[in-house]
Amino acid sequence: MRELIFEWDRVKDRKNQQKHGVSFNEATHAFFDPNRIIREDIKHGQEEKRYFCTGLDEEKEGILTVCFTYRINKIRIISAGYWRKGKKDYEKKDQIH
Repeated sequence: MRELIFEWDRVKDRKNQQKHGVSFNEATHAFFDPNRIIREDIKHGQEEKRYFCTGLDEEKEGILTVCFTYRINKIRIISAGYWRKGKKDYEKKDQIH
C-alpha cells in the first residue's frame, strides 16, 4: 500500500474539534481500517469531488466518518465525526441480505 499523505486547514481542525469532538489527526485513523467504506459525497462535491471514509478508530473503539477530497496526491480532510449514519452504514455492510 502506498503511503497516505494527509493535509487540512488548522482553523477548520479546531472548529471541528469544538463542534464534533474529533481532531483531523484522529480522523486519519479511519483510513487505515481494512474494512473502511469510501463513498462519494454527491451533495457537496460541486467544485471538486468529495468523499466520505467511514472506518473504525481502534483507539476510541468508535466508527469515524471523514469528509475529504483528493488534492495533488494528498487526502485533504474537510470534516470528521462519530456520526450515526456512518456507523449505521458501516455496521450494515457486513450483513447478508
